[in-house]
Amino acid sequence: MSEKAGKILLIDDDPQLRQSFAKILKEEGYALTAVYTGEMGLAEIRKNLPDVVILDLRLPGIDGFETYKAIREIDPKLPVIIMTAYGTTDTAIEATKLGAFDYVLKPFEIPQMLSLIRQAIDASRFMHSPVKMEKLDEEEIGSEVIIGKSQAMQEVFKAIGRVATRDATVLVRGESGTGKELVARAIYQYSARKDKPFLVINCVAIPETLLESELFGYEKGAFTGAYTRKVGKIEQANGGTVLLDEIGDMPLSIQAKILRLIQEKSIERLGGRSTIPVDVRIIAATNRNLEDALKKGHFREDLYYRLKVVTIWLPPLRERREDIPELAKYFLSRYSREMKIENPGLSETAIKVLLDYSWPGNVRELSNVIRRALIFSRGCPLMPEDIYQSMNPVEDNSMRNESKSDFTEVRKWVRESLRLSRNKNMLNYLLDEITKVAIIEALSITKGNRSRAAELLGTSRPTLQAKIEKYGIVLEPTIS
Repeated sequence: MSEKAGKILLIDDDPQLRQSFAKILKEEGYALTAVYTGEMGLAEIRKNLPDVVILDLRLPGIDGFETYKAIREIDPKLPVIIMTAYGTTDTAIEATKLGAFDYVLKPFEIPQMLSLIRQAIDASRFMHSPVKMEKLDEEEIGSEVIIGKSQAMQEVFKAIGRVATRDATVLVRGESGTGKELVARAIYQYSARKDKPFLVINCVAIPETLLESELFGYEKGAFTGAYTRKVGKIEQANGGTVLLDEIGDMPLSIQAKILRLIQEKSIERLGGRSTIPVDVRIIAATNRNLEDALKKGHFREDLYYRLKVVTIWLPPLRERREDIPELAKYFLSRYSREMKIENPGLSETAIKVLLDYSWPGNVRELSNVIRRALIFSRGCPLMPEDIYQSMNPVEDNSMRNESKSDFTEVRKWVRESLRLSRNKNMLNYLLDEITKVAIIEALSITKGNRSRAAELLGTSRPTLQAKIEKYGIVLEPTIS
């Protein structure tokens, strides 16, 4: 089991359920600790803080609700998923209103639970992983950092400092891969709400039909399948901060409700009639041209002006090339530590290659290139050929054909990657990286058609979907 994938604490007195969880989560690469009383769970949290707690409400000794309140005292930002096997969910809903990440009814669907765990682990890391805006010491290299000595990035740092301590809505703009989410997290971590929830909603990743209920929740009977009341993410984050990522792609009908949230600080659940007051800070991010969307009628003008009161623009990497060497060295140090291998360093000629490239995928693309180059490194400083190879690890014209035979290049690359791996500590990491690259390439070839992508990869569509959720894969639009 891998702590890198996530540490999960299960508190449930059902031995069969604990055994089932152990099997499922081990297959997904999680590290699971399972206990059967609230007292044992609290002791484990104090000793070894997990990423996520899954908590049953009916427990011997102190019950789940009292256990939950004690967990909040230990770490108010620790995501807790509450489970209940009983018809009434009032207690679970009340706990969710008080800050629990979510709740599920037993019996539950395994894909639903795995998706919820992945979301909770992401939220935990968003809240607990520091985002720094300065040079890191060696022992801090695992932290995430916004790097930039360029004038453009210095202006970004100043803007973060100015808006973090205020409660204003913030709009973060920039091309895909420039680090908008990191900026949002930095604003949160330097704000007065830093000890409250921070939730990220990707407006593209969630289907339009589900986005409204995900954000605002719903009442029992609101639609077919709504068997209980569901608290939405906005209500869960009460007192904290919500990042609406890719808000430029949000449907107009939901934009109206976000506008009401900002103006009136209240929401209505889907199918509900009562107004629910909520206190959340909204940070929005987009790589879209909102002015163009306004002209086309795809974005509300009133919401646009509400959001743009405080705007932070992130420059593309090609407009701050002086930051590239420091960024590359940071990623090299970080991934060397993660893979438990010696940092080979960068040759001057490799740095020149990095400086000469246009980086359409911005900082995210640079990060991926350095990581792939490190996987294939031979123990000596990275050279230009290492960088060139890593820029297009599976690029081949024949790959653009959708036939299964043309996908053999990916399989060849997988075999070669495993053959070149000399470090046992890196093997699991390498396998994850290869899997992600293969899935992304298959989805790119099939233009996002998951059934055809699964066929190319020789797997089933449900298995592919589970892997997409596990790795948090989102196909982003190409930037020309």
